[in-house]
Amino acid sequence: MAAQDELNQLERVFLRLGHAETDEQLQDIISKFLPPVLLKLSSAQEGVRKKVMELLVHLNKRIKSRPKIQLPVETLLVQYQDPAAASFVTNFTIIYIKIGYPRLEVSKQCELAPTLLTAMEGKPQPQQDSLMHLLIPTLYHMKYPSEPSKASPFVLTERPRTVQLLLEFMLDVLLMPYGFVLNEPRPAPSSPQGGSGTGAAAAQGLPQPPPGMSVYAVKRVIGEAQWSPEQLEQCKLGIVKFIEAEQVPEVETVIHLVVASSDTRHSVATAADLELKSKQSIIDWNNPLIINKMYKVYLGDIPLKTKGATVKQELKHEPVSTRVKMKILPHLLRSRLAAECFPANIQVVYDGLFGANTNNKLLSLTLQFVHHICMVCPDSNKPLGLMLLNGLTKLINEYKEDPKLLCMAYSAVGKLSSRMPQLFTKDIALVQQFFESMCKEDADVRLAIQEALSMMVGAYVHLQGALLNLMEALVAAYITKPEVQVRQIAMKFAITVFAPDHVASRYLLLLAAGDPREEVSGEARRALRSLPSTKTEKEGSRPMPSFPEMVSYIQEKAAQRLKTPAKYIVGTYTLPFNPATFGEIVLYLRMCLAYSAGATSTSQSLMDMQDDAPLIGRYVQSLLSNEASPSSATKGGEANPVHIYMALLQQLLSAVGGIPVMYCLLEVVSVCPEKLTPNFVDKIDWIKGLMNTNKEDMRELAAQLYAVVVSTMSGNELRTAVQNLIKTTKDTHSPETQHGAILALGYMVGRYMNKRRSLMPTEPTPKENEELIAIATKAIGSFLDSESPLLTVAAVTALGEIGRNSVLLIPADGNGFTKLSLVDNLLARIPSGKETGKMKERAIQTLGFLPVGDGEFPHQKKILQGLMDSVEAKQVELQFTVGEALTNAAIGSCSGAARDVWTCTDDQYCPPDNVKNNDIVPWVLNSVLSKYISSPNPHVRQAACIWLLSLVKKLSHHKEIQSHLKEIQTAFISILSDPDELSQDVASKGLGMVYELGGEQDQQELVSTLVETLMTGKRAKHTVSEDTEVFRGESLGKAPDGQGLSTYKELCALASDLNQPDLVYKFMNLANHHAMWNSRKGAAFGFNIIAAKAGEQLAPFLPQLVPRLYRYQFDPNLAIRQAMTSIWDALVTDKTIVEKYFKEILQDVISSLTSNMWRVRESSCLALNDLIRGRQADEIIDRLSEIWETLFRVLDDIKESVRKAADLTLKTLSKVCVRMCESTGVTAQRTVAVLLPTLLDKGIVSNVTEVRTLSIQTLVKISKTAGSRLKPHAPRLIPALLEALSVLEPQVLNYLSLRATEQEKVSRSSAMDAARLSAAKSSPMMETINMCLQHLDVSVLGELVPKLCDLLKSGIGLGTKGGCASVIVSLTVQCPQDLTPYSELQNNTLCFPHQTAKDGSVEKLLQKLNTWYLEKEEALYRSSCCLVVHAISHYSPDVLKAHAGVALPLAFLAMHQEPEEEKGESAEANLWSEVWQEHVPGSFGGIRLYMTELIAITQRALQSQSWKMKAQGAAAMATIAKQQTGSLVAPHLGMVLSALLQGLAGRTWAGKEELLKAVGSVVSKCSVELQKPAAGQPTFSEVLDLVLKECKKESLVYRMAALRSAADILESTQEDRFQEITDIVLPLIKKSYNIPERHVPYKWHICDQWECLFERSRQQLQRSLATMETDNRPDLKDKAQTMRRKIQALP
Repeated sequence: MAAQDELNQLERVFLRLGHAETDEQLQDIISKFLPPVLLKLSSAQEGVRKKVMELLVHLNKRIKSRPKIQLPVETLLVQYQDPAAASFVTNFTIIYIKIGYPRLEVSKQCELAPTLLTAMEGKPQPQQDSLMHLLIPTLYHMKYPSEPSKASPFVLTERPRTVQLLLEFMLDVLLMPYGFVLNEPRPAPSSPQGGSGTGAAAAQGLPQPPPGMSVYAVKRVIGEAQWSPEQLEQCKLGIVKFIEAEQVPEVETVIHLVVASSDTRHSVATAADLELKSKQSIIDWNNPLIINKMYKVYLGDIPLKTKGATVKQELKHEPVSTRVKMKILPHLLRSRLAAECFPANIQVVYDGLFGANTNNKLLSLTLQFVHHICMVCPDSNKPLGLMLLNGLTKLINEYKEDPKLLCMAYSAVGKLSSRMPQLFTKDIALVQQFFESMCKEDADVRLAIQEALSMMVGAYVHLQGALLNLMEALVAAYITKPEVQVRQIAMKFAITVFAPDHVASRYLLLLAAGDPREEVSGEARRALRSLPSTKTEKEGSRPMPSFPEMVSYIQEKAAQRLKTPAKYIVGTYTLPFNPATFGEIVLYLRMCLAYSAGATSTSQSLMDMQDDAPLIGRYVQSLLSNEASPSSATKGGEANPVHIYMALLQQLLSAVGGIPVMYCLLEVVSVCPEKLTPNFVDKIDWIKGLMNTNKEDMRELAAQLYAVVVSTMSGNELRTAVQNLIKTTKDTHSPETQHGAILALGYMVGRYMNKRRSLMPTEPTPKENEELIAIATKAIGSFLDSESPLLTVAAVTALGEIGRNSVLLIPADGNGFTKLSLVDNLLARIPSGKETGKMKERAIQTLGFLPVGDGEFPHQKKILQGLMDSVEAKQVELQFTVGEALTNAAIGSCSGAARDVWTCTDDQYCPPDNVKNNDIVPWVLNSVLSKYISSPNPHVRQAACIWLLSLVKKLSHHKEIQSHLKEIQTAFISILSDPDELSQDVASKGLGMVYELGGEQDQQELVSTLVETLMTGKRAKHTVSEDTEVFRGESLGKAPDGQGLSTYKELCALASDLNQPDLVYKFMNLANHHAMWNSRKGAAFGFNIIAAKAGEQLAPFLPQLVPRLYRYQFDPNLAIRQAMTSIWDALVTDKTIVEKYFKEILQDVISSLTSNMWRVRESSCLALNDLIRGRQADEIIDRLSEIWETLFRVLDDIKESVRKAADLTLKTLSKVCVRMCESTGVTAQRTVAVLLPTLLDKGIVSNVTEVRTLSIQTLVKISKTAGSRLKPHAPRLIPALLEALSVLEPQVLNYLSLRATEQEKVSRSSAMDAARLSAAKSSPMMETINMCLQHLDVSVLGELVPKLCDLLKSGIGLGTKGGCASVIVSLTVQCPQDLTPYSELQNNTLCFPHQTAKDGSVEKLLQKLNTWYLEKEEALYRSSCCLVVHAISHYSPDVLKAHAGVALPLAFLAMHQEPEEEKGESAEANLWSEVWQEHVPGSFGGIRLYMTELIAITQRALQSQSWKMKAQGAAAMATIAKQQTGSLVAPHLGMVLSALLQGLAGRTWAGKEELLKAVGSVVSKCSVELQKPAAGQPTFSEVLDLVLKECKKESLVYRMAALRSAADILESTQEDRFQEITDIVLPLIKKSYNIPERHVPYKWHICDQWECLFERSRQQLQRSLATMETDNRPDLKDKAQTMRRKIQALP
């Protein structure tokens, strides 16, 4: 029976369908019956199901032919989602959803779009695809909220599976090409790995999908009706909009934006690109989710051999197109993770380098990616490195198009070698290939190969055996190539790959050192001359080869080269090397000689090299003593390395010359003259030729060599040589020859006399020789007055040499050339302005030498006195020479200057026993201490200090020095306070030396004296005479009160703090910063050695020293800073020392921040700034609060420089703290906990502007980075910041607001308050508060809300109160449920209640607002009521709706508030109007709905004591009447009319006219209803009586309004009240014609009233006047007639 009923019902539906004639009828039927008909498909009866199918077939035919017919999609969607529905029903339901959804209006589609997504949940894949196909086109039209706080149309957070499906479908849509046809044959994919997949697809007969997609993906995107290109573009734009609106997490959609940005349509690509750029900074490019998706899209489903192909062919995604790849790669370059994803990274590389569809741009990006991989990937991934190297070498070998790409490839190989050197170590062939390429490629590519090889060189540093030999051959082959870059890089390999003692590589470097290009030769020279500072990487290697090995190798190579075109011809000489190379070779051989001899091998100047001569001499002696027998000598060459070395020197000297070469030859001969001079006996003429060259230094060295060679000859030969030289000196044609002869004569005589004295000390000199020497001496002396300065200098030098070695054989005094004349001559030259520096230096040296060779020199004191009196300004270096000369002259014949400098050192020299002692050191020392150290002339004091230092250094063991240590220390101390830095430095070095010389007792006394002097500031007083120079030029402006002692006071204080006062000497030795100590003269004192020793002695005190020294490095006093930095550099060799003593340094710096000395405070700030930069949280967190508070105090320092330093440190500290808060874990939480109380309690409430500013800036930054870690501190943080809103507001605004007059308050206060509130809301404090609010929950509200409420009640300042309100608004929106317990508190403080507030609370609040509005006259109360009700309406509309009976009548009344422009109250009326309109169904319906309440509140308003409120009530009542006119019936009609009449009673007031108008309107429109009797409803008569009564009121305007109202009532009721009206109107008319002149304007006003009448009223008035004309009173009759005519005449 039930089945029959169902069939009958279906028949009826069929019948109705058949009878539907129009589309509208058909649409109605379908809307009503389609869903239930579809449900019948689940019927158990076959007949029913068959009937349904029949009906649906009919329906389909009719629907398809009528595209405008709408289907009940919404109902169908509900039915589709029914979990109880049978699958048969849902399968048919979705068919009609697919038909109906696209037919809907766009707005309806957008409305149903979220339902489509919801419906997908748990449905079969094809149906999900269909629903997504419907949804995607809709996305283009969707509207998303602009504010994130507002509800989103899609709620996807709880449907991750649906989101994943949707995102996959969207990606397929974005990848879909425009106009693609599935059956169209496609070319093979770009990736070579995809080849196998293509074959499989063809084998299975599947069509080829577009790049990036699978066959299945294409089919589902095409769907049942493929989108046109324009529709597809819209779909893609819709997807981008969907992503922009942040409907799904951004991490899921990055790949979509990247793919969309590569779209071929400009609109899609631009929109995606802009969105991608805006999110660039916030996307985490190291997120595995993002990177894995990018790789999957880029590569497609490429089956790895290891894993096997598990993806069905239909579902297999192809790699994307080249266009998309070029968009993905730049993002992979941003990711460290992408570079580490193996094997995907190498697949991308090979695809980009060798793929079928690659292009130059993709190649470039791929190579950039290779660079990225090389820099990031772990060096342990050997397979990756090997594949990269193979790929790059293959590209380099095959690719020849774009040189820039080749450059990148070469560079990538270089970077790979730095990362994975193990791949390259055994591959010498690759190096050779690169070298060959360098020779052939263009300049740009050559530069890239050079860079690559430079990076590769490190991979070959551990080569051994055959590989090392191969590399040697390779370097040798390319180091002589014509391309400079090839030579340069070959040289780099020679430097790096081989050990420093590898002979062959040193030879190659020597070849490079003679290269014509500076970049090659310069670097080679630096490599050859620099000694490794630490032990080299090559274990057991020496810093250079041994001398014999190197000489032998050079000789072998020289012999080979002379037989090849590589030889070099200079004039008649043939050299094996070019002169530059040869010069470097001999210098390097000399270095090897010095190294093998145990001397310093890197000395640059000839004088420094000479200091090592005695050591070299001993080594040469040993080499010569081991000389092989003649039979074992090699054929055609010398067997001994010394002889080979000399032969090379002579060869180069003969052909080219060169001063260093000449020196090397002189040195090797001089150190062992007995064995080596015989080789030169037959080369005397050659040496003489060198003495005649045009270079002064060369002549001097040649003269010495000549003297060495000749002085070993027998007596007759020697005499002949001397005589020849004397003759040569008189040859005036050639000054150069004379110069050489004079020097040779001096050196020969000196050497001869020295030899006699050392070998035959007791035997007298033969008489003939003495005469000859006397003649020679006089010959030399004759040149002292020569016009040629060159010859004069030579004469002075020669006389000095003779005087150093023996007695001058000239008279002591008298006429002619005597010892006295010589002394006078030389002394006169020192202060002379005409003489050169060289002349003065040689003269001083000669004066010092005279008493050395002559123990009885008669003018010894004269020399010393003359030298000490010859001080001139700015001759510092000369004074070091004077100091040396004074030392020599003072000690006389015992001086070490008498030694042979080539064979004996100063320390080794011991004077012969028979030498007469002429030591006058006591006299010299006394003179210096008593006269010159205390001189008022600062130049003399400086010179005396230098002399004293020289005396102490050279004569340290002299008994006179030892016995006067205290006096010498006092002298040095007195110089410490000199303003000149060098004087101070010399004195400090002298003090250190004095201390070292004393015994234990002496040292204690010296220390106590020094400490007392430094700490008390006592200093020697200099007597002032008329010659005293009070201020030196550079010292003007400096304090003359011993300020120069500050450095040494600090050093002394440092030593005292360690309870080791004697350490002050060590500090002085280390504080070595003057450039003078680096000069030749300064370095001779060896203070670098003393400093190194002092550093070792101070090492045990490092824990106490490091903190102080660290701070001193930032001292504002430059001298102290330099001194302490020197000490720090000398002591601190370990780079981790600061880490080791970090706590001690931090403690010292913090405690010094509040020192009473401004310098200490400033240096502490700067030291702290340097110390905390880059620190981890754990290191400083315990002292963080203390540091902040102390720095806040220092920021208010009295000294500006200290304030600046504190400001700099605080800014650094702020950055460090913000970074600490960014991290995760307990440390960050602890940092926030420590930092916030300090900033809140001490920072933002500080009186110092800078402190407040910095505190607020830090708080804002922390709030951005700390995030949820702020939550526990919110109850303290938020109220403190809210209070700060008012505290930090400019006081002037508060003052203006308080002091403004009433008039100003009216005109300005609201604007000013608005501006103040706006400023508070946009302030950094409010920004911080808003950051905190995001992380609040119920756990902190219990503590926070009461504080907020207290702050609202007791807070002072508009900013604070406004901020509180804003916070509570945010809280109400953000966590309404959590605020439920606190709504009472909120209501008490007049905050708006929220959705969860109790009904009773809300009711009370609204009642209170009603009372305030009606009874309080102050504008503030009304504004508050308006804002509160509006806020409730805006944020909690449901709450307002629940209490509409109280709130809306108030809103209705309030919206009739009279707008007074000057007070700006119309804005409030607008807000009230907005509340009313939002909550009523139209004004008419709203009034009817709340009629009773509206009448009640307007009656209260009419009864108010305020005239303004009465007028407002009248206006509201009038609106009620007008709106409801014609529709009012009992009982509402009686209520309205009674209320209006009740309001009419009493006095006239402004606005009362509205009541009259309303009465007239109600009565005229509702006259029929009024005629029906009803309880409480006034009659016509009662109404007219009351209105006519109002017509008699005095106010003319009011009376006229009353008359108009009466006229309306009379017209509608047809009652006769003519007599009463006449009695009221006639007196008015009479009065208008008898108005005195002074009221003429008023008369015209009355007349003007007629012009305002409507046509109908005029006619009515004319009829009344016509009646009056029939009156029997003549005057009335005439006036009526006149007036009627006047009205007729009106336009």
